[in-house]
Amino acid sequence: MLKKRRAIVTGGAGFLGSHLCEYLLNRDYEVICIDNLLTGDLRNIEHLRSDSRFEFIKHNIVYHIDISDKLIIDEIYHFASPASPIDYLELPIQTLKVGALGTHNTLGLAKAKSAKFILASTSEVYGDPLEHPQKETYWGNVNPIGPRGVYDEAKRFAEAITMAYHRYHKLDTHIVRIFNTYGPRMRAKDGRVVPAFINQALNNEDLTVFGDGRQTRSFCYVDDLIEGIYRLMQSDYHLPVNIGNPCEMTVLEFAEKIIKLTNAKSKIIFKDLPEDDPKIRQPDISLAKKLLNWSPQVQLEYGLQKTIDYFKSIKDRDR
Repeated sequence: MLKKRRAIVTGGAGFLGSHLCEYLLNRDYEVICIDNLLTGDLRNIEHLRSDSRFEFIKHNIVYHIDISDKLIIDEIYHFASPASPIDYLELPIQTLKVGALGTHNTLGLAKAKSAKFILASTSEVYGDPLEHPQKETYWGNVNPIGPRGVYDEAKRFAEAITMAYHRYHKLDTHIVRIFNTYGPRMRAKDGRVVPAFINQALNNEDLTVFGDGRQTRSFCYVDDLIEGIYRLMQSDYHLPVNIGNPCEMTVLEFAEKIIKLTNAKSKIIFKDLPEDDPKIRQPDISLAKKLLNWSPQVQLEYGLQKTIDYFKSIKDRDR
């Protein structure tokens, strides 16, 4: 009989973390979800808590992570961090701490447990890129002292310390650079373009486009992303890998698509572009295709409809 694998997911009550917990349970893992609920929400994991293979621990991983010496941990997925512009601009110190101290603590735990480790990094390490599309070999164009620097540099440090643990301690580490991801369980007011546009449209409010709307984004559905992350964890590759959808579109085109899918009466209004907001964002996923045999499968319209249905349901729930 095969031994059940046990995984820790930090930030497991967040948008991505909760989907990851669910995915691992569906693969018959035992899952320990650690979250301090700063930006996570217990409602994201409510449907998992009756499963005997699932355990939730409320804890801030900036502090020592206390796991029994006797407990075998096979894999650690480090997803804890504020991840939206609203969050990390309101929580700059916490963002830096979880990127530095939190990553240090989870790597230390992985070392103590001889566990495989994956860091949820981000396309934000590329900053406002001068290379398009962005390959993993691109070092980025980041303003370290700008308002977004707290997130960008936290993740860049997290990548550096992850590679240090791999090289010095021979730890089995992996780094995923996540590009724009969307789907159910995003927070309605997290400041990112998908929930912002969908909720404005559902309320027949004007959609707020920053700048002239010609800046580009690419959108990967959460199920595709989690599949790519899991494949990377099972691989023997240790350098960063882009996981995202290379289908690029302008923010203005995206706003128009949301209005159409929601049948909203909304108009589009324009506001000044925030400081250091990236003008282009598109992953080169050649490496993920070659290494992991991975590419996104979910069509944008299908994924958006699932996401719109979710936001409709929580709008009704929260009335």
